Amino acid sequence: MIERTIATTTHGRFLVEPAAGTGPAPMLVGFHGYGESADIQLDRLRAISPAAEWTTVSVQGLHRFYDRRASDVVASWMTRQDRELAIADNLAYVSAVVDEVARDRAPTHIVFAGFSQGVAMTFRAAAASHRPVHGVVVAGGDIPPEIDAAALARVGAALICRGAADAWYTAAIFGEDVRRLRAANVAVEPLEFDGGHEWSAEVISAATKFLQRLRS
Repeated sequence: MIERTIATTTHGRFLVEPAAGTGPAPMLVGFHGYGESADIQLDRLRAISPAAEWTTVSVQGLHRFYDRRASDVVASWMTRQDRELAIADNLAYVSAVVDEVARDRAPTHIVFAGFSQGVAMTFRAAAASHRPVHGVVVAGGDIPPEIDAAALARVGAALICRGAADAWYTAAIFGEDVRRLRAANVAVEPLEFDGGHEWSAEVISAATKFLQRLRS
């Protein structure tokens, strides 16, 4: 048996809520967790105040499947199979989404926001972006090991959050992520809250203040 791969074209789904008013506006781009959808991440982004001032974009992973419990269509970003090819596909996909939205309305700032499996996508996309990324907001997931300090330095600022009872994103990994960001001279704001693997009220409050500071 010979195993091979071939490039193909597929379609990705993303949701956009335009900012209020007209003219340039900041852009907030979100990445959902494993087995979730763009709709779920959009709800998380909507909770950040004042989301109406931002062009809000929620990108859905290319790998869709059915949630067996509810028959909802959900997605993931990648598996270990053909990992490097999937990373390249995802980065090209996110770049195309951002360019498409930016054509409709020029962004004054760009911030990426991810939860759980979407955290890795957030950091990969921010580090590889051909547009300046002013910051990232992440919760419940770690920085991919292959991103070096020079690439991480392209992330302007980072709000990185962990629930104290989160068994997936442990305190040790959280601490190492904070260390890596600081070593890359990223302005990092670590937040450890009383909770688990979740996008909590504490995350929403901290994200609101974080975005306000970036804009000012």
